[in-house]
Amino acid sequence: MCFKNLPIEFDSAGNATLKPGAADPYLYTETPVQTPIEDDPEKMRELLERNGHVRRVDFDPVTRVAGALAFHTVVDLDNREVLETASMATLFRGYEIILQGRDPRDAIFISSRACGVCGGVHANASALAIEMAFGISPPPMGVVARNLLQAIEYLYDHPIHLSLLAGPDFSEPAMRDTNPEIWEKALSTRVKGRATHGYEFMSEIMTDLTPLTGKLYLEGLHYTRVAREAYVLIGGKFPHPQTVVPGGVSTTIDTSDLNEIMLRMVQYFDYGRKTIAIWNDICDFFYEVNPKYRDIGTRPKSMLEPGQWDDPYAYDGTYENADDWARERWAPPGVIVDGELVTTSVKMLNAGVEEFVEHAFYEEWVGTTGGPSGSYPFPTDPSGNPLSPYHPWNKQTIPKPGGTSWKEKYSWSTAPRWDRQAMETGAYARIWAAAQAPEFSHARFIEPTGKSLKVDLPKAELPNDLVEWKVPETWGAFERNRGRAYCIMYTAAIAYDNLLIAYDLLRKGGPDARMSVPYKVPKDHRIGVGLWSAGRGYLTHHLEMDNGVLENYQILTPSTWMASPKDPFGNPGPYEEAVMATPLLENYEKPEDFKGIDVLRALRSFDPCMPCTTHIHTDERTISREVVTCACGAEGNHAH
Repeated sequence: MCFKNLPIEFDSAGNATLKPGAADPYLYTETPVQTPIEDDPEKMRELLERNGHVRRVDFDPVTRVAGALAFHTVVDLDNREVLETASMATLFRGYEIILQGRDPRDAIFISSRACGVCGGVHANASALAIEMAFGISPPPMGVVARNLLQAIEYLYDHPIHLSLLAGPDFSEPAMRDTNPEIWEKALSTRVKGRATHGYEFMSEIMTDLTPLTGKLYLEGLHYTRVAREAYVLIGGKFPHPQTVVPGGVSTTIDTSDLNEIMLRMVQYFDYGRKTIAIWNDICDFFYEVNPKYRDIGTRPKSMLEPGQWDDPYAYDGTYENADDWARERWAPPGVIVDGELVTTSVKMLNAGVEEFVEHAFYEEWVGTTGGPSGSYPFPTDPSGNPLSPYHPWNKQTIPKPGGTSWKEKYSWSTAPRWDRQAMETGAYARIWAAAQAPEFSHARFIEPTGKSLKVDLPKAELPNDLVEWKVPETWGAFERNRGRAYCIMYTAAIAYDNLLIAYDLLRKGGPDARMSVPYKVPKDHRIGVGLWSAGRGYLTHHLEMDNGVLENYQILTPSTWMASPKDPFGNPGPYEEAVMATPLLENYEKPEDFKGIDVLRALRSFDPCMPCTTHIHTDERTISREVVTCACGAEGNHAH
């Protein structure tokens, strides 16, 4: 059984249908949100009488890249707990409107501008959606080339998170400022991974995580450059590739290109091992100092991953065969609920998705709040599986800006849910799904065990010790960062595997070595979906086209899932839930000394990235966008 909340059941053959007898099966009753503490004078007075340490603390911006995420809390500094949370995406993301009426092929290049960090993932997801709608698929070399682009982009993305975005929260200046007693302990604590990364004491690691001057910070910058140098050999430019097209890539690759990529990619064998050893030591040190650090950013082990890196001989781009070709991916799809894999079907993953706007600055697009009225465009997917009226194929983006109210509307992010549950996603969801996958096709360098994922890569300079990521018992901020470190080795293994296949395809030549296939833009009504992923996790592009132009286009990004506001059932989004569970372990004597480092560690462990929200809305309801390589550079539209 896949769903426990949606009105979907399965027959003996595994076919999904709506449960009989309900006139309006997706109808729901909205659960009223409790009055926020600061809007309830009686409650606030009661708390203040009890102690004077209850206060509102807002973090804006949260991220160290482009901003556009604010986070509201009410904290009890005496009892060291968070009483209230609200996650705010502060700007409107309007690609869905920008793309209406355009040639579908434009979506590859326009949607990649959704992010100045990970634009290639949008290009790939868009290409998959278009290929499904067009009825085409790339030749094997075209698939391998896109796989290489994706893996190289992650080898850029993972160091950014660990060294530049999350790492500084564990640096010497941060520790001295917020927990000087822990810094003192770090000065005398020898670390276990010194034979791999070369550091003797924990304090040395913390010092080298210092922004702008620390060796690990600068090393992270260096490895982003190494990845970019490899990426442009296929993509043409970074971060927004120019060569991803429907049916493959619009460039050629020869042995010299692959050699240049190989020279750069093998550097991540050692860098990955060092990074894993560093984050193992960071996690173990904090857990030993205070076991409560395990509780920073905790939430249920519920996450989803659509899968990626297609098998060059299995992928055919059709929805009909999607479950088959998706399970053949290097990263198989998976939905994990409370730590257990409940499905590897991308069709069921897709069918379980809904987006709600009760607490977001959008108008309802179906009937009145609480359920649809009449019919909606797609009651089923192309295989006949039931779809909700709140599914992306049925969604319309109707912005409705207004005043911020913590009880009503307070974010430009919708509230995506799977089976009406809040789900997180991330690079760690990818290795979790792979670890538990019942079948794993690409085991040349990767071995899932059900409880762990092993990666065995050839020797570079460091010994080629087998690396094993184990499914953690407690799921929180530190384990998110640790998992991201292991993803460097996992991604390098996939890149190396695809490089070897590319060499072999070039050697053999023939039709399989072509880069793309010809096609014609269909003029009849079509739909498609790109079921893909980003460095931060789940990414899908749903499109509807007719007469050769886009009728509707919906992008669902990882940060939308995780930064979501509360849903109509009263459930918080993952950021909100994780911060509510976070103990405040910072050392402060007076309320005004409180920095909120534990709240920030919880939030930044998700790798929040909000450039996709950088659009503006005017009274004339036009959407304005400067198409530049980084949205944070658009004049007059800064995400701060």
